[in-house]
Parts: sequence; C-alpha cells; structure tokens
Amino acid sequence: MNIVISDDYQDIIDQLVCFSAIAHHNVTRYQKPARSDDEMVARYKDAEVIVAVRERTELPRTVIERLPNLKLITLVGRTTRKIDYGACNENSIRVATGKSNSPSSPAELTVALILASRRHIALEAEAMRRGDWPSTLSHRLRGSTLGIFGLGAIGALVAEAGRGLGMEGLVWGREGSMQRAAAAGYAVAGGQNELFETSDVLSLHVRLNPETRGIVGAADLARMKPAALLVNTSRAELIEPGALVAALQAGRPGFAATDVYEEEPIEDANHPLLALPNALCVPHLGWTEWDNFELYFTEAFEQIVAYEKGEPLRLANPEVLEK
Repeated sequence: MNIVISDDYQDIIDQLVCFSAIAHHNVTRYQKPARSDDEMVARYKDAEVIVAVRERTELPRTVIERLPNLKLITLVGRTTRKIDYGACNENSIRVATGKSNSPSSPAELTVALILASRRHIALEAEAMRRGDWPSTLSHRLRGSTLGIFGLGAIGALVAEAGRGLGMEGLVWGREGSMQRAAAAGYAVAGGQNELFETSDVLSLHVRLNPETRGIVGAADLARMKPAALLVNTSRAELIEPGALVAALQAGRPGFAATDVYEEEPIEDANHPLLALPNALCVPHLGWTEWDNFELYFTEAFEQIVAYEKGEPLRLANPEVLEK
C-alpha cells in the first residue's frame, strides 16, 4: 500500500520501534507542513492510507474530494479538529482513531515551564552565554498560589506537582473540576475573576470547544498580578485573539509561558510573542517524547495492519460503514 505520513516535524517516525509494523509498505514521510490545498493533493494523490499526526495534519473537504485513491485515515491520538468527517463519509473513507490518553508528558512540560519561567532559567542561561553574571531576581514557588483552570487529568498532575513544591492550589472550572478539587483538598475559587486575581501562577487546562473558545479575555488577564505567570499548554484559542500579547505589553500578567499557538508551526522569528522578553515560548512540546510517540504511533499503525487484514477498526466515523 501507499502510505503517507505528513508533518513528521522531528523527522524520526521511521526510527520508532513500532514503525516496523508498516515498513514493508511504500511509506512516504514529509517533515514540513503543506502550505496549500494543491500541495496537499500532490502529496496524497497516490495514497491509500494517510497517517494524520494529531493537530498538525489538516484534511479539509477541498482536499479530500480530490483524493480518489484514499481509503483510510488513521489518527495519531483520539481526536482532531482538522479533518472534514462529512467529506470522509461521503467519499467512503474510514477514519481510525487511537484509544489512549497520556497526560503525563504535557503535565511534566507544564511544570517545567513554571519552574523555568519563575526562576528565569531560559533568560539567565541566555544572559550567561553573553557573558552576563547574574542579571535578574526571580520568584520562588513555595508559598505561592497555583491556579488551575480545569482540574482534569493533566491539571490534576500539575496541581499535585505544585503541592509537592509547596504551592497552594486554587481551582476553578466546570462542576466536575470543583468537585475533584474539594476531594483532593484544594481551595475552590469563588469564580473566574477570583482565580485570575489571586493566582501567582495560573495554568490553563480547559478543553477547547465552541463554549470555551476565547474563555480567557483581556479583562481576565488585566486582573492578574504584575508579577504573576500565565501558563498555557492546552490550546491557544482558549485566549481571546491578541489579548495575551497586549496584556504582557501592559504588564498584567508580568510573565507568560506557552507551548501552543493559533497557527502552527511558527517559522517566523517576528511572531509578536517571540519579541517579548517576558514570554517563554516553546514549540508544542507537550506530547513530543519517545514513550508518547511509541504509544500513539503504535495504535495508529495497528489500525493500518487491521485494515490490511480486513479486521474491524476503531472508527471515529462509524457511520461511514452505512455506505
């Protein structure tokens, strides 16, 4: 079979142990993202199978309808917002999904960003390369308030780490988050305003959906302390467009650390966040580590093997079988 894996940013998927499951097929990998529908069609026109790498890989209707050979899309992960399922159904294309959710890696990165930003690690390391010694005063974590907006699987691990570092947990979110917070012994904020006003470090762990898009607005950020840190390893669209850059420029909050952006990948050094000395930016590293890749790609490749053998698939669009 002709299999295409697009958006292999790290250029390492063929080095995974699980790659052996599909290595006997004609596998083509692309490292850089396609920039247009025509470029996507040129990549995929001969593919019977596309491996869609989480939110990196986009497959709109305008592309799917031009891929007559495509029979299967297998997702790396459980969901994506960038595939037109309606077009897949109409063109009898199965979309197979993963089954695992691994919160450890993004939680670890969140904690790393908190430590790196509060203790000015990246800033001081870069200053030392210039010959400066030392240049700033940082902020300790013990005794400070760690705000968690959304106490799900990832938020719970971040809150646990914060407790281990001597931080006081403060939670706000949907009813389930507040119930879990109370059961774990964390304080529950009286509302979103209190969460933003009180937190010394505030970490976003809210799922992105139509109701939560832009849930953090300019007014929320303006309530934060001048020395506070906002951390976002969830989705950039949770924050009102342009609000974070404006808030950092205004000094409330004083700092931000982010792993997610409205348009990815960022290959322009002139991106407004990158120009701010009080913003710590990393390139969507939350899930990118070896164990995670082995887990997610194993499940994706297992679906290709099942398709090859005519066995049932874990379908994200089971209605396609009606056709």
